[in-house]
Amino acid sequence: MTVYADAPTWENPSQASRTSINNAEHQETATPKGWNLLLDLAFFAGWNQKADDIYEPSFRPQSPFKRTKYVIGIHPLHNPKRLFEVYAPIVDFLNANIPEADFILEASRDYDEFDRKLYSGHFDFAMPNPYQTVNSLKHGYRVFGKMADDDDFRGIILVRRDSGINTVADLKGKAVSYPAPTALAATMMPQHYLHTHGLDINRDIENRYVGSQESSIINVLLGHVAAGATWPAPWKTFCKENPQLADQLEVKWQTESLQNNGWVMRKGLPAELTDKFAKLLFSLDRHPQGREMLARIPVTRFEPANDDSYGPVQTFIETFIKTVRPLDKAD
Repeated sequence: MTVYADAPTWENPSQASRTSINNAEHQETATPKGWNLLLDLAFFAGWNQKADDIYEPSFRPQSPFKRTKYVIGIHPLHNPKRLFEVYAPIVDFLNANIPEADFILEASRDYDEFDRKLYSGHFDFAMPNPYQTVNSLKHGYRVFGKMADDDDFRGIILVRRDSGINTVADLKGKAVSYPAPTALAATMMPQHYLHTHGLDINRDIENRYVGSQESSIINVLLGHVAAGATWPAPWKTFCKENPQLADQLEVKWQTESLQNNGWVMRKGLPAELTDKFAKLLFSLDRHPQGREMLARIPVTRFEPANDDSYGPVQTFIETFIKTVRPLDKAD
């Protein structure tokens, strides 16, 4: 019997979930250590390295009732281990309440890999960033939802408190870290901010794309760069879990906000399935366990949206390309 959003079933993720490691000969229980791994600072500062032993996990709750498989992709908000810690419980919840489907959470090691999967139609459901959301509309997807809290979708630029950096001009000749060239809030919006405040980001600074939000923060902490860009969600988590380290940094500048990350689905999926998926996702904030899951992101809720919701993002992208730097279009 299918349980709908009005009365969801809450499975214990630690009992229901497993992580299978691609290109490996074994499976292991998903027990990521979260931000405690940040004690290994050098590891996270170099997360952008594409070593052969970097794994690409996929999350597969087991149930005898599962039938058709559907792949869920989350863009690289975090390194893969952290991403699974945050989003695996939500996939558990969906599987527990839609027994006719087998939802698999699949991480990507970087933005390029996620883009290839998204634009080739590999994902059935996905949560891209707003830039990827706009591009996905040309590749067989439609928007059905988004993260709420649009005021939090903005770029922030961190510096060390002892850096002596007080103005944007102080960054000239120095290095700045970002997760990836197409990270909207954590890269494009900060670069636009620097551009509109007098820096030529193509000549005046060295741009370092370091692979993840955590890595961008850690590069500032270690002094590898003069400043690092991210966005409020990972910064809030870092401050909560590593207060002594976070106290060494400060948010020096922040951008205006845009629409938050989108939820898209591949066109042609069964309407009954997509309706259940959306209703369950939008119900999370109405239950204590769901609010706990959302707090890990952190976001207060997911909410309905459509293709037109991202018009302002499209306008920003067009302005960015004209005034700051070109982007590799996903055509």
